[in-house]
Amino acid sequence: MRLEKPYRLCRRKRQGAAAVEFAVVAPLFFLMVFGMIEFGRMIMVQQVITNASREGARMAVVDGATTAGVKTAVQNYLLGASINGAEVTVNPDPPTSAGYGDPVTVTVSVSFNQVSWLPSPMFLGGQALTATTAMRRETVQ
Repeated sequence: MRLEKPYRLCRRKRQGAAAVEFAVVAPLFFLMVFGMIEFGRMIMVQQVITNASREGARMAVVDGATTAGVKTAVQNYLLGASINGAEVTVNPDPPTSAGYGDPVTVTVSVSFNQVSWLPSPMFLGGQALTATTAMRRETVQ
C-alpha cells in the first residue's frame, strides 16, 4: 500500500511519453518501410526485364527474325508488367546477319525513375536497370 501512491504519481507524469517515443521512432520506421518498397520494386523490375530480354533473345535466334520483331516482342512483354520507356538493343542488327552458332545479344535497359512506385525514389533515383541475354543463332546451314 505504501508504494502504490508514488507509482500512481509517476504514471500521471508520463502522459506524453508515447507521443515523444513515436516522434523519435517514426522517421526511422517510415524510412525503412519506403526503403523496402523501393528495393522490392527494383528487384521485381529487374526480374521482369531479365525475362523480357530472354524472350527477345529466343525470338532473335530463329530464322526470319527481324530487329523490329524482337523489339516488339520485348515491348509487349514489358507492357504486360506495366513497364514503359525501356530501351531495347539487338546485337548484331539485324539478328539474321549472325552465322550458325554465333551469339545474338538482346539488352533491355530502363531508368528506375520511370518504374518506381514512389513519387521520388530515395535510394535508387537515377539508376539504370539493365538485363542482357545472349543465345546462339539457330539457322539452317
